[in-house]
Amino acid sequence: MSRRRRRGFGAIRRLPSGRWQASYVRPDEVRHSCPGGTFDTRGDAEAWLAAAQTAIANQNWRAPGAKRPAVPTFGEYADAWLSGHTLRPRTRAEYRKLLAGHLRPEFGELRLDEITPARVRVWHAYLGTTTGPTRQAHAYGLLRTIMATAVADDVLTANPCRVRGAGQVRRKRNIRPATLAELGVIADAMPDRYRLAVLLAAWCGLRFGELAELRRSDVDLERGVVEIARAVTVVDGEYVIGPPKSDAGVREVAIPPHLLPVVHEHLREQTGPSREALLFPSPAGIQLRSDGALHRDFHAARTAAARPDLRFHDLRHTGATLAAATGATLAELMRRLGHSTPVAAMRYQHAVDDRDHAIADALSDFHLARVVELHPARKAAR
Repeated sequence: MSRRRRRGFGAIRRLPSGRWQASYVRPDEVRHSCPGGTFDTRGDAEAWLAAAQTAIANQNWRAPGAKRPAVPTFGEYADAWLSGHTLRPRTRAEYRKLLAGHLRPEFGELRLDEITPARVRVWHAYLGTTTGPTRQAHAYGLLRTIMATAVADDVLTANPCRVRGAGQVRRKRNIRPATLAELGVIADAMPDRYRLAVLLAAWCGLRFGELAELRRSDVDLERGVVEIARAVTVVDGEYVIGPPKSDAGVREVAIPPHLLPVVHEHLREQTGPSREALLFPSPAGIQLRSDGALHRDFHAARTAAARPDLRFHDLRHTGATLAAATGATLAELMRRLGHSTPVAAMRYQHAVDDRDHAIADALSDFHLARVVELHPARKAAR
């Protein structure tokens, strides 16, 4: 005996065989049943009707047998995706390299609906044998982002990129920030024209690209701040000046007072008189490159400090660690470092050597000063 239940969209009935049949009317005024036949459970029939109702609401409904619109190839869709997004020059160049080197060779000629989860999984595993983990994660992340846009555009019904954790870069290198003593040795070993660059990177947490584009007009000695409004990157051999890495990167950073005399001296002795004069020009008089003169001088200076593992960017870690040790909140660290998300700022918070011992000593000081009563007096019995 069949059973029907009144519902807002479509109809479901149980057949004498015990299976379930679903059908609906709309939008061509003809009743349609599932082309695949019947369902094992009522829930399966409900899900099929819900999908049909969603397709009609989103204007994606097609009558059975109707010709499907052409699905673009991955290469075609990726080109449109790249041209339709506003990206920083360096990011656009990096995406082009990822597409050319890792994505087009595998997926370029396939239609988007031919890219299956299994195919993505096999490609990702193979990529791990031919490139490093960072490159592998970035390539997968770009593929996942493009396919997610295809889902949002209703070109696909689901994203085939389902490899858990594949877009995350796991840091293998344990970064050890420079100690104050090591920082002093490094700064003293640098040429006079670049000594301040090391100190600002460490004490103010500036990125290399931000330092390389600093000009006299960006330093406000009266207020004791450095204004970060631009950064320079090198893309395909060309210098590109633009905003900092993130929107939060446009900021003012207070200069620690003990550095102000060094800043005064640098502006007087090492910087041209023009407001647009670079604070740290290369020997050619243009912006520094990360692999240029400062890089070579820094390598010699870190050797003098017995820290051959230290990269210039690690000085930023030092600055973040020092700021965190002062008791700065996460929001304050984010603002000082120019980060837009807490996750990014927290990468630069490292435990200072012997910090736990200092905390323990401070706790004992509280006790000795009777600031904290270890055994509060019991309330007198009534």
